[in-house]
Amino acid sequence: FNPAVTAARVHLAHPRFIEVHRLGTFPERSLDIDVVFDLMIHDLDVIASLVRSPVSAIEAVGVPVLTPKYDIANARLRFESGCIANLTASRISRERVRKIRFFQPDAYISIDYAAQEVEGWRLVRRDGARPAIEGGTLPVQKDEPLRRELADFLRATREKSAPLVDGEAGRAALELATRIAEKMESV
Repeated sequence: FNPAVTAARVHLAHPRFIEVHRLGTFPERSLDIDVVFDLMIHDLDVIASLVRSPVSAIEAVGVPVLTPKYDIANARLRFESGCIANLTASRISRERVRKIRFFQPDAYISIDYAAQEVEGWRLVRRDGARPAIEGGTLPVQKDEPLRRELADFLRATREKSAPLVDGEAGRAALELATRIAEKMESV
């Protein structure tokens, strides 16, 4: 529901590599769960909606630093499409970072969730000239993601239609987070 993701979605065709950093300072909440279920799960949902391919392999590691649960985690996902996603989530960082970067054969798209900003760069080929890289900041209609999510829920309820993110997508993100957590336990 982040407007930056909505703006970037139209520019993403076949991501081959995805890099995610969701870092935050130590919270006083959600300390009964690890960082995969607290923070990383949000990016798993976004990636699944954009890659649209099953996960074929998972490598993951987590470290409990300040709590008995994993406070920092890294997961590397391989999708059947060949796409690789590398996700890092931490609740013990000195600064707050919410970024996701997509690399595909003809473009690079960078989303800053917190600032609701998108940068896009594309390889452009012109007749007889060397390829050039063009791009810059893409337009984003900034809005509060939670407000958008609640508005979509109310719309779906009123119209008796499916929400943009349905229960199946939520279940799939939770299942993938569980698989990542299990991989961390087995290390």
